[in-house]
Formats: sequence, C-alpha cells, structure tokens
Amino acid sequence: MSLYRPKGSKVWWYEFQFANQRVRESTKTRSKTLAVEAERNRHRELERAFNVVKKRSSAKLFGGAAEEWLALKALNLAASSIRIEKANLKHILPSFSRRLVTDIEAGDIAKYQQTRLGEGAASKTVNLEVGTIRSILRRNRVWADIQQDVRMLATADNVGKALTAEEELALLRACLESRSRSLYPAVVIALNTGMRYSEIRLLQWKQISLEGKTLLVGKSKTENGTGRTIPLNRRLLAVMEMWSARFPDRTPDQFVFPSEKYGAATNDFEPCTYATDLTKPINDWKEAWEGAKKRAGVALAAESRNNQVVTSTAPASQSLQCRFHDLRHTACTSLLEGGVPYPVVSTIMGWSAATGMRMAKRYGHIGQRSLRDAMELLGRSGIVAESPKNSPKSASTEDVSVN
Repeated sequence: MSLYRPKGSKVWWYEFQFANQRVRESTKTRSKTLAVEAERNRHRELERAFNVVKKRSSAKLFGGAAEEWLALKALNLAASSIRIEKANLKHILPSFSRRLVTDIEAGDIAKYQQTRLGEGAASKTVNLEVGTIRSILRRNRVWADIQQDVRMLATADNVGKALTAEEELALLRACLESRSRSLYPAVVIALNTGMRYSEIRLLQWKQISLEGKTLLVGKSKTENGTGRTIPLNRRLLAVMEMWSARFPDRTPDQFVFPSEKYGAATNDFEPCTYATDLTKPINDWKEAWEGAKKRAGVALAAESRNNQVVTSTAPASQSLQCRFHDLRHTACTSLLEGGVPYPVVSTIMGWSAATGMRMAKRYGHIGQRSLRDAMELLGRSGIVAESPKNSPKSASTEDVSVN
C-alpha cells in the first residue's frame, strides 16, 4: 500500500492491488494520518466483501469490470455506439465504480433510477444506462441473480411529433435567415429523405449524384440503414444543385456540410464572413437550430394572432417545440399519409422488414384528416344507404324478418 499526492494537489491519494486489480482513490483529506486510516479502512472493506462472495471469479470492482467490458465492446460496436456507452458510464461510475460487482443488488439499481430521475433524466435515458449496467453484470455472471427484481422504467413509445404544413413552412423560412448557410439544405434533406442527423452531417459529395438524382447513405445506425439509396425528389434536387454551386472545386471525399465558422458582417452586401474547411464535417447545428426554432415560433404565434386561429403547438414568444429528429418523424408521416406501402417506407427509412411495421407505427403520426379520408373510402362502394321505414322500437314482431 502507498500514499501519494498528485502534482499540484494537497489531498492524499492511496494506491494498492486487490484481487489482481489496481485500486487508486482519493482520501479527500490533507491529513496524512487520516489518509492512512482511510486507506486501511478501504482495504478492510474490500476484504470483508470478498470473503463473503459466493463466486470468487466475479469478485471485481465495477469500475474495472466496466473498463474491461468497454474494451471488448470497442472491437465490434460502431463509434457512435461506443460514444453512447461512454456517456452512460459517466453517470453510472460515480455510483457503482467502487462496488464489487457481486455486491450490486436490485435495490441499488432502483435507487440509481430514482436518483437519475430526480436529476431530470428521461426514463428512456435511464433505461439505456441500466442496460449498460446489465451488460457489465451479465459478462461477470451476476446479472441472473438479480434480473427478476430489476424493473425498467415505463416509457412512451410515441415520443416525437410530425410538423404541420404551417410549422414546416415557418421552420424552413427561419432556416433561410440563419447565419449558418448549411442549416437550410440540411433541414430540407431531413424533411425529404427521413435521414438521421448523423447521416446528414457526415455526407460526402461522392454519396450524391445530381445527374442520377440519387443519394447514397453512408454509415448508419443500423445494418439495413447503411448503404441505402434514396432518390432525390425535385424539391431536394433543386436545393442540392443550389448548394453544390457554392463549391465548384469540390472533390468526392470532401464533406457536403463542411466545418464552417462565420464572423460579423463586413458590409450591407456581405452579411457574414466565412472560414470553411472542406476536409472536416460540421461539428453540429445546435446553435443555429435553436435560433431557427425560436424565429419559427415567433412567426407562427404572430400568424395565429392575425388569423385568430391556432395553427401551431408553439405558444406566443416561445420556440417551436421540435427536435431535429422530429424531421424524420415528419418525413415518415408524410409518406404513410400519402399511401406509400410499409415495405417502401421501411426501405427509405433504413428499417429491416422485421421492425418496419413497428417503427412505422412509432414514427408515423397519422392525422385526423387522413383517418377521415380513409373512412370515406368505405362509403364509395356505390350502394345507396336508406333509412329504415320502421324504427326498431315501433316494429311489431311480425314485421321483423331474419335474412
């Protein structure tokens, strides 16, 4: 066992080996005497827990087990999935890293769920984090002992929305006003292809054929989504031709939406100055997206007041309530309301045949107008409906016949 103070720190840390694992933790004290006692108590705590463990092969600290699990996952998972798991562990490790995996019980996970909910995390987010805990415990052969007592949080499967025509128009107009030149074409792509945010952000020019009027999706969230080809409709083709004209010397490997920094206006004719790196993708549209939603919400509220009709879910002076992912919901809904068959929708959206129906129900937000139009189809058979001559209440028994 050894005590030390990291460079620049006045607090003592201890480091020792336990069960073939390195334990390195802060004592949170400047007193060396207290630090020695803290180290001794921690070692005793681990020994006591270890000696009552039923499965010695699983006697690992959760922090070390998580590190091993993540290293193995990195060999097979996509980079985006690894980022998600690392983000989950940032919340998980403060609660579990110092615990032996064999000491973790269902009650500990339930307590973690409540803590995260109290911090404002969504139920779906907490379930993803518990899924990470489950994977780590399963690899160490201890999940089966507590599985039946762990309950996932209830989540709404209809999270998301489809924009109305008025909201879509207001959003597009607001995007045109953005200092971020790429926001408008990116939103148009999302609305006209149903592509995911990352699929759009990482697009390269070699994936777009203006002559062939097609777009080839690159690395996607799912195997079925990767490499799918989406035809460009006239609206999207016109926007992409306009956008490509900004990059006459572009090469196939350069990004459609490159990293771009914009500065203050230099004069009335050039509203912004831009520094563009075509070899790197744009980092995100977060700031530009939030600004566009705010402008769209203001415009919709003003229109509602003028018309004295509520045409939007955005209250006055508030942003349009919409995530970028809701543009995917909007595209899916438009396809389904237009009568496009489920298999075709699944292909466009990048879903497998097995999950296409379920995902279409989740993403498609069919409106009352479409439902009413669908029911009207049942009344177009050419049979004239007539009112009964006698009310059922006044009909005598001999008037009643069975056909």
